[in-house]
Amino acid sequence: MSPLRIAFLGCGFITRVHSRHLRGLRSEITASYASRTRAKADAFCTDFGGVGSYADYSAAIEDPNIDAVVIAVPPRYHLTLTLAALAARKHVLVEKPAFLCMEDYERVVAARDRAQRVVLVGENDHYKPLAVELRKLIADGVLGEMVFAHFATIAHKLKAADDWRNDEEMAGGDAFFEEGIHWLHLANSLGPRIVEAHGYRPPMSAAEGPDRRAKSMLVSFTYDNGAVGSLYYSREIPSLFRGLRLSKLFGRRRVISFESNGTFVVVRGEGAPRVTFPGFSDMRGYRAMYRDFVRSIREGSQPQMNLETAIQDQRLMEQIYSNARIPNPEPRIPSL
Repeated sequence: MSPLRIAFLGCGFITRVHSRHLRGLRSEITASYASRTRAKADAFCTDFGGVGSYADYSAAIEDPNIDAVVIAVPPRYHLTLTLAALAARKHVLVEKPAFLCMEDYERVVAARDRAQRVVLVGENDHYKPLAVELRKLIADGVLGEMVFAHFATIAHKLKAADDWRNDEEMAGGDAFFEEGIHWLHLANSLGPRIVEAHGYRPPMSAAEGPDRRAKSMLVSFTYDNGAVGSLYYSREIPSLFRGLRLSKLFGRRRVISFESNGTFVVVRGEGAPRVTFPGFSDMRGYRAMYRDFVRSIREGSQPQMNLETAIQDQRLMEQIYSNARIPNPEPRIPSL
């Protein structure tokens, strides 16, 4: 079959990330680039071996030679571009967080069904080898009865002054909404489903600097199998060795410890301990995600990361923010 012809809408950091991973899929996918400035689109096309460039997003969407678009702009613009692409009968891969509220998801579901096109929400973490390995271990009953789950993603990664993520109107919310949703999906995608979640957000830092977003959130949750869990998310706390983050799944037979980025998995408990390395060649899952996108389009089927799957995460996200407990940062004066 001829390669799938995609056009990136947006030429920023995340398009660079996607494009680097697509170098290994050139027999399956060809890429073009659209930006608000033609020079930037041309530069990306040259840097990543693209086949075309566009001076605006509409030109790419309306081009009959384009099969699908990748929406890689700030979340504020996702809905408008997704609806325009579906109206033009293009398949869509939209970066996560895909949309800002449940009503937006519902509008896109209706548009997708009318157009009979594929919409994949770009949750690459769903496809990474670590997630695949954890799902298999749980499905095989390695844990026994699951008791606790603990996910940690802590790092000191502040945004620069010119980063659009500093603008919550552009990003759709604070750091947890814009990035923490990837980790919430991981916790919710391993087999057991989260049925209830609560958020606890510490007071924002009083420190000066360009990154003024709320950057930390603790989430507690309950699974449908009765297990309970927690997710520690922060982008203002130093991590071990500037990147090592450890998470654990606790069962009555065994405990699974894993490096949150996917470097290694350790299983201990009954029997001898086992150490596995899920995979480094596609550690972040981008190539597997694009292969699922191509397969779904060719077969006319739903991708793994379809809108319905993303809606489950969005429901949890809205639940977390609706009941988030945000402590009062003012010191309390005890009464006499």
